[in-house]
Amino acid sequence: MKGKAIFTALAMTVLGAGAAWAQDAELGKGLYMDYCATCHGDQGKGDGDMSGVMTIPASNLTLLAKNNGGTFPMLNVIHVIDGRTGVRAHGGAMPVFGRVFSDSAMRGPEDYQSVVEARGRILSLAMYLESIQQQ
Repeated sequence: MKGKAIFTALAMTVLGAGAAWAQDAELGKGLYMDYCATCHGDQGKGDGDMSGVMTIPASNLTLLAKNNGGTFPMLNVIHVIDGRTGVRAHGGAMPVFGRVFSDSAMRGPEDYQSVVEARGRILSLAMYLESIQQQ
């Protein structure tokens, strides 16, 4: 019984920390600047430094809500970022950041904290994108 209580307390701590971290749009902005701005531009308008050499133009990420009837498509954005939904760029798939974030955080085969961290990063990035939507 004592082991179960310790496991529950540990799980709640990890999940609570991950949830708080995931809700930080400022973290998302940093991730965006590190991983996305090269193609999508500093302001998310598809005019990054690599835009001139891409065979398929990078999307204007500030129009996601406008192009979706005024509602930010949070789940779709998360699926694109983590690789569940393919997006073609450079003539091939957009980088799959779910794998990048998971690989950089993995410490072992049953490291659930790394899964929470990767999902938190993806959610933070999506929340940042939601914050830069044009009206």
